[in-house]
Amino acid sequence: MRYSKSHKEDTRRKLLDSSRALVKKGGFDSTGVEALMSAIGLTPGAFYSHFPSKQALLEEVIREEMQYSLSMLKPQPADGGSTLNQRTKAYLSVPHAEHPEAGCVLPALGSELARIPVEVKSIIEDGLKDMHSVWNDELKDENAAWAVIAQCVGAVILARSVKSDATRREILRANRAQVDALLRSRARSD
Repeated sequence: MRYSKSHKEDTRRKLLDSSRALVKKGGFDSTGVEALMSAIGLTPGAFYSHFPSKQALLEEVIREEMQYSLSMLKPQPADGGSTLNQRTKAYLSVPHAEHPEAGCVLPALGSELARIPVEVKSIIEDGLKDMHSVWNDELKDENAAWAVIAQCVGAVILARSVKSDATRREILRANRAQVDALLRSRARSD
């Protein structure tokens, strides 16, 4: 059977897109090549025609996910340049907490990120610095920018860690209130 010229590229894209969701939902270490490939209807042997190793896939997934996470947190011209308050409200939301596969990679992989290879950590660090730069531009305070990023990621991790919806909502509400208070205080000081 002869494949089109774009077949390999299309399959690689499907594998990346599927892997992004699977990895955020189940973790990278616990998601095997077989699961990654069966999600797109292929055998595990086909994996290596697209990536030389599982780590190479992880690097690409993290690179794309850090860009996606940055897009969630920075003003988008298409939405009229939403405010930081609006973006943090969306980030600290029940849907984001309940659907890790559709959200930010940082809370999705949580502590797993501390154990990943150094090459991948540099991708995360670059992405975090980009996020920090965006938030620092708005907050005009480097420490506050780091604090808001850490608080948002940590709050989503905690919200995903509890059994009851009531506690999940309480965690998210409390953190939105604290971030809102910080944003109001920064606005007053400008």
